[in-house]
Amino acid sequence: MKYAIIIPDGAADEPQSSLGGKTPLEAAATPNMDALARAGVVARACHTPRELPAGSEIGNLSLLGYNPFEHFTGRAPMEAAAQGIELAPGDWAVRCNTVTVEDQGEGPVMVDFTAGHASTEESTALLKSLQEEVASDPKWRGALEFVPGVSYRNLLIWRGEKLAAPFTADTRTEAPHDWTDLTIAEAHPKGPGGGVLVELMDASERLFSEHPVNNKRLEAGKRPVTSVWLWGQGGAPTLQPFAEKYGPRGAMITAVDLLRGIAALVGWDRIEVPGATGYLDTDYAAKGRYAIDALGKYDLVCVHVEAPDEASHEGRADEKVKAIEAIDRDIVGPLAEALRSHGDWRVMISPDHPTYLSTKKHTHGDVPVCLAGAGVEPDGATEYHDRAAATSELAFPRGWDAMRWFIGKE
Repeated sequence: MKYAIIIPDGAADEPQSSLGGKTPLEAAATPNMDALARAGVVARACHTPRELPAGSEIGNLSLLGYNPFEHFTGRAPMEAAAQGIELAPGDWAVRCNTVTVEDQGEGPVMVDFTAGHASTEESTALLKSLQEEVASDPKWRGALEFVPGVSYRNLLIWRGEKLAAPFTADTRTEAPHDWTDLTIAEAHPKGPGGGVLVELMDASERLFSEHPVNNKRLEAGKRPVTSVWLWGQGGAPTLQPFAEKYGPRGAMITAVDLLRGIAALVGWDRIEVPGATGYLDTDYAAKGRYAIDALGKYDLVCVHVEAPDEASHEGRADEKVKAIEAIDRDIVGPLAEALRSHGDWRVMISPDHPTYLSTKKHTHGDVPVCLAGAGVEPDGATEYHDRAAATSELAFPRGWDAMRWFIGKE
């Protein structure tokens, strides 16, 4: 049996007046997803329990069949795994966004949680300065390591053997993408160690104000990177390898470190695709081609596409529809056709969480799930979208149970 999972990140949404009262999945032309819906079933699943953050870190753990109540320690540790960074007992990883915050009269506002998608080179230079000017302070005893990632997505590693970390399970931080266009006075870290994170964020603001990177950005007419935003902290997670838990050997195709990290933690190989950006300009067709090639080497291929989520964070309904259509045309269609040449097969299409265009935020709630292939009896669905899922008799309130159904281990 060959398996394929396609994750259109954040594709689930509400009806939009700009789309004639349809959701983006309804408004998009998705003939290949609809064909799979007719051949299989459309269900709904909740991957973001209300007791936990409505983030991709929770949603993708659940989607891949892991109970987040048992396995989630924080977002940043997963991204550390993507970079091959090992966390010892007592170590903590913290997500470190480069952001743009501006005072707009009523207080500081999160204008851009990506700082205009700051380049990897820019973020690397800024974090190098943080390491040299801030982390070198003797009071930190060499415990702080600012680690560049991709674009605005970076990390802070706190080494506990050098200085005990002040964080606990009661430390509270906020994802910056949940505060887009909002004042951030209430969004700063709180609880144990929260003051330390705020101190480091404030230090970055002072350091970046006259930084050469920002001087060049301003000369080019771009907004500056005003500071780093620290969030998503946690210690090392432990996940049972997917092959032990479910059987198939898997591989992940993604441009996002979070998904790379989850793949590393569950024992999947990671396939890097040239032109995959984690943004609206990603090379969808290349992802499709690499997924088809991977079918010959792995039992299961998972293709994650960040673009619909990015469009929602920017409030761009038209771009969200375009991203969904590109996923259908360049990934779902070719991959479904290729699967049929490998004997028995199954495919799952599922977002990890809804991301509302109206709020530009991830949110709790059900997502539509299409399941098709060997042994799946059609349920009469004719299209794949949010409304079709809402009326389905098949539901997974504990979203992680859907994987066992998909793999056929029920």
